[in-house]
Amino acid sequence: MEIVYQVADRVATLTLNRPDKLNAWTAVMAREAEAAMRAADADDDVRVIVLTGAGRGFCAGADMSLLDSIATEGLQAAGAPDDRRVPIPAVGKPVIAAVNGPAVGLGLALALFCDLRIASPAARFGTAFARRGLIAEFGLAWVLPRIVGLGNAMDMLLTARLVDAPEAHRIGLVSSVVADREFSSFTQEYAREIASNVSPRSARVIKSQVYRALSQTLDEAFDVSGREMAASVRCEDFKEGVAHFLEKRAPAFTGR
Repeated sequence: MEIVYQVADRVATLTLNRPDKLNAWTAVMAREAEAAMRAADADDDVRVIVLTGAGRGFCAGADMSLLDSIATEGLQAAGAPDDRRVPIPAVGKPVIAAVNGPAVGLGLALALFCDLRIASPAARFGTAFARRGLIAEFGLAWVLPRIVGLGNAMDMLLTARLVDAPEAHRIGLVSSVVADREFSSFTQEYAREIASNVSPRSARVIKSQVYRALSQTLDEAFDVSGREMAASVRCEDFKEGVAHFLEKRAPAFTGR
């Protein structure tokens, strides 16, 4: 198994598990990650998903043996994994990337398509493609400028240099940098905070709104928000959201 899947406190943790290879991506890992992500999305007991890596790396990109096969045989003949096999933006639940080490190439794309990114001081981010004679793969030309801005994205793509955790935080690539000794506990507590206190229905709709709004006009986004607000006030979670606030107790959201 190249993925470890665990659920606790309504948080599913998917751990890329090839630590001796800095969790370099393989076709097997792609299939297992897709299955785990879909299982978490379908599980009513899961409200937040954390994606991280075992050992010293998050994901060092495509395995070099795969790249070598592609160089000699071509994409199809080498059986290269499809970057769209792990449809993170299509997952209805919040997905947090806990970036504990290098996230390069495809590994960077995995982190960027998560909804939130938390980094340890050991995290490093790089595109790598231009230094391999390749181009901006895995949707990075779309997602990277939207997160860090055009200038920072062009810098990362054209130089293919590694960006350390403090710089990643400065340019908005990650929301937090957390010391190693607190990294795992901080990430899990952050995920549990969402899982315990946020309506699952609200999280699902908000995530959909944000991704849809990337290709909408302001008027279109307003129209969507109007329809979604009207639907929200008819839902159980809205009633519970008001009730738990007035009663000064923990929420008991159902997602309905």
